[in-house]
Amino acid sequence: MNTPPDNLPDWAAWLAQDADGAWWCYEAEPNQHDTGWYENEVGRLAKAGQGAPNPGWRASLVRLPAAG
Repeated sequence: MNTPPDNLPDWAAWLAQDADGAWWCYEAEPNQHDTGWYENEVGRLAKAGQGAPNPGWRASLVRLPAAG
C-alpha cells in the first residue's frame, strides 16, 4: 500500500502520486498527464516522498484540509 507522506509544507493544498510512486504536493490544483500530475503554472510544488509504483495513480489526487 502507498501511504501518503506526513509533514507536508503549510502551503500544500493538494497531494497526488504519480505512476512511478512519487508523491507530490501542490499549492494549486494540478493537471493530469500520461503518467502523473504537473503544476498548472501557478503556485508551488514539492516532491513529498517516494512510494511503490501505483497503477491506480489517477485516483490519488486529494484536496488537503485547510490549515489553521
